[in-house]
Amino acid sequence: MTRIIKPKNISKVTVLHGGTSEEKEVSNSTAESCIDAIEKMGFDVEALSVGSSNMQDLADFIKVKNPDVIFNALHGGIGENGTIQGLFEVLNIPYTHSGVLSSAIAMDKFISKKIFKTFGLPVIEDQLLNAENELNGILIEPPFVIKPNNGGSSVGIRFIRHTEQIEELDALYRHKDREHLLEKYIPGRELTVAVLNGRPLTVTDIVTEDWYSYDAKYENGGSKHVIPANIPKDIFELCLSYAVKAHQSLGCRGVTRSDFRWNEEKGKEGLYILELNTQPGMTKTSLVPEQAKYVGLDLPQLCLDLIKDASCNK
Repeated sequence: MTRIIKPKNISKVTVLHGGTSEEKEVSNSTAESCIDAIEKMGFDVEALSVGSSNMQDLADFIKVKNPDVIFNALHGGIGENGTIQGLFEVLNIPYTHSGVLSSAIAMDKFISKKIFKTFGLPVIEDQLLNAENELNGILIEPPFVIKPNNGGSSVGIRFIRHTEQIEELDALYRHKDREHLLEKYIPGRELTVAVLNGRPLTVTDIVTEDWYSYDAKYENGGSKHVIPANIPKDIFELCLSYAVKAHQSLGCRGVTRSDFRWNEEKGKEGLYILELNTQPGMTKTSLVPEQAKYVGLDLPQLCLDLIKDASCNK
């Protein structure tokens, strides 16, 4: 490992993990990996598990621990939608990853896609379904994908291949008080690019037997990650360019991961950005640490870059 020089003004780092979303197990795995990496650099690390039982006292807990930096290892829900970032701003404690507005916009897939389109990024035809009109008046013909508009880690995603399957969804979604995004299904390959402090790392081709589900993401052997992706140079460069533009269009900080769908038969016209993740996983099977390793950054160095970038008012 390359010699690491710590910032002189940072010694205490509190890693927040857990949370109240469906992604808390992923958050705990991310925290486990990152805590080990941060400790190897000689920082004084304290882990703070966030849950419904201590949410009201969270500000007091953070003030008592008085860290120099909050390392945000939360995924989904309040940990990713700008809520917890707002608390850090109120407490005036530097924190990693993106700020309040960027986090909130990125978490709303429908809104972020509108911004991407404004910046010239290609997005897939979609329709937003809210609690009142869910599954009524669907304008897109199958096959399509339906997913929570503000979810992550592939939780709650359904593929609809035939019209008859829409009736099955009615029972699943009717009583859920949340918005869902319906997107036309694009055949092809799943590609992803991590951007660290404004710089793209590389392109990964995600190979699965069916689709990139929760199990495919987090179980050993659930998917094969081809790094770098064996794709034409122009598509490779386009992915890198699109990922940086998406990162910048939302005003993101630290590390993000942009996911793409590519229909090989259509060349450049078949490449679409799906979404941007401001709190990408950093578990042992996660994509971002793999890409960082490919460009010469081990996990301690990756975490150090995020810690150095930590700030308020972003």
